[in-house]
Amino acid sequence: MNNKKTLTEQELRDRLSLRKRIIIKVGSSTVTHKNGDLHLYRLEKLVRLLSDLRGSGHDVMLVSSGAIAVGRKAMSITQRPATTELKQALAAIGQARLMMTYQKLFAEYNHVASQVLLTKFTLLNEESLRNARGTFESLFALNSIPIINENDTVSTSEISFGDNDRLAALVASITGADLVILLSDIDGLYTDDPNRNPEASFISYVPYIDDSLLQMGKSSSTSDVGTGGMRSKIEAARIATDAGADMLIMHGKPVERVMDALGGAQVGTLFAAHKNPDFDLHRYIREEY
Repeated sequence: MNNKKTLTEQELRDRLSLRKRIIIKVGSSTVTHKNGDLHLYRLEKLVRLLSDLRGSGHDVMLVSSGAIAVGRKAMSITQRPATTELKQALAAIGQARLMMTYQKLFAEYNHVASQVLLTKFTLLNEESLRNARGTFESLFALNSIPIINENDTVSTSEISFGDNDRLAALVASITGADLVILLSDIDGLYTDDPNRNPEASFISYVPYIDDSLLQMGKSSSTSDVGTGGMRSKIEAARIATDAGADMLIMHGKPVERVMDALGGAQVGTLFAAHKNPDFDLHRYIREEY
């Protein structure tokens, strides 16, 4: 029996700091300004946070959006690109700039960032999946901090269906992470979209994800640069919790609130892990995508 199921919400929150392997996901609206420029102040705070977690003994991974948004800004394109080819070209430009910034910032804190670009085909092929697992373990052994994104420049289907909320949860399933933190432009899960319905109630704790919760998920992102809404976050929570990881959805501004959350503060919506012995990564990907 999973002992986590018997814990109260506060007891579970008080134990978040004990999680060994942590994934933090940031969206485009967290890492860029509204005009597309990189939000360097916020990125510096994020890198400091990750470096401190790494220094305290945690294995940490960053799933970072923003490549297309940064590419748009670099090429002075103000509107969302209309074609897949343009999206892929902008992703190639933006990913290089994004990683250059991350590398420089991590170096200031004496840490080495590494880039891992994934596609669903990597996860579906047994050999490439095994290689990906081995690569992650080697990076942790080297004390490197993996920065993960979808390989938008070569995978058409990844741009058309993908979002980094679900990618973070899938990475948790292949790396054995025990905590996923989604930094968003919303405080957490509500009964309805709070931007449209002032009567929406906040949900601080989800001990188990049932069908009614899955049906409740609605797209609630108001960002011009992001792709993920609340539905994708609930689906990500289902993957992560089935794989054995707790998941927290919280506002990404300021990023320092992550330390409050790890200290047991009532921040965001916490989904409790309930490892599913029948969870099959390949079957999930095939059925959903």
